[in-house]
Amino acid sequence: MLEFNYIALHYIKYFLIILLALTLFFVGFDYMGNSAKLSISANLLLIYLVYKAFFAIDMLLPLALVFGMISTKIFLIRSNALVSFYSLGYSRVDVLRPFVVVSVSITLLFISLHGWSKFARADEFSNNIRSTQQYLNPTKDLFFAYKGKYVYFEELLPLQEKAIGIRVFSVKNNSLKSILEAKSASYRGNAWQIKKADIITKPDNMTFSSHGIKLNAAKNLEILKGFRPKMLDQVYEGKVNFTIKNAIDAILLLDHQNIDTSTIKGALYKIFVYPFFAPLLIIIIFFFVPMSVRFLNVSLFSFGAILSTLLIWGVLFALIELSINKTIPSEVGVILPIILLGLVAAWQWHRHRKPTT
Repeated sequence: MLEFNYIALHYIKYFLIILLALTLFFVGFDYMGNSAKLSISANLLLIYLVYKAFFAIDMLLPLALVFGMISTKIFLIRSNALVSFYSLGYSRVDVLRPFVVVSVSITLLFISLHGWSKFARADEFSNNIRSTQQYLNPTKDLFFAYKGKYVYFEELLPLQEKAIGIRVFSVKNNSLKSILEAKSASYRGNAWQIKKADIITKPDNMTFSSHGIKLNAAKNLEILKGFRPKMLDQVYEGKVNFTIKNAIDAILLLDHQNIDTSTIKGALYKIFVYPFFAPLLIIIIFFFVPMSVRFLNVSLFSFGAILSTLLIWGVLFALIELSINKTIPSEVGVILPIILLGLVAAWQWHRHRKPTT
């Protein structure tokens, strides 16, 4: 237990230092590149920097986990603590266990943060502040199909849960049946509420003897049941920074309409599957490190380990982007690489279970 606590505390210390350094570097570099565009109030500038810090953590936390393990392992080798643990009968797996427990725990916490909108959509919010001086822009000219009807919103205000300029087109047998027009709609009680609307109904048979187009006034109507404003904004604007709840709700809702949800699934895989590359890579790299500084060129090992981590991270990131853009299936771009890393890590773990002699 003392061995576990000793290694875990040093690992957490190095992880936090590296994460802070990477985050400050990312935010500072971004600010230097965009300072000319950030002629905004001090409050908005602070909010922008906080969102950029969230985005940096979202991108760099898995890397910090791996780099923290590399730094801690070098510290243990230089201080001869690693040789001491092995001399006392600890196996390589025993020394590795604190790294795995801490990294998996932090990864689970990291995944849970994606249920918080301000963290999951931090990049979107910061970019909006830079371009329009507000972190959430209204969506304009939104046109989509829903449950056999075509819906047009002139303007969608997700924060106010309100839409302006509503038109709902009902189609029957490939022919326009009716049009609902309303000035505004509000999202209340799991549906969009329209207080007043005009409904234009076209007759089934357009002949000289048929009745003409009817115009009726209607009140207290409900449309788009279950389609929340933020979900609507993200799904039909093609945004991929979903919160966990919005992504799951969108898949459950859209699957019943035979609408392609591969982009949303890719976003979910990125949230739940991709972060585990860090604990798996920690296991793989750990067993390539000698136990003593006499058998280790520290500079060469550090360079090789960091370069390998960055290459794997870059490949995974590229595959995720290809998956989200529907170039390759999400299962191939996100899940398959993690499974391959998991198989290699499991094989390494199995090989080194016995105490080191």
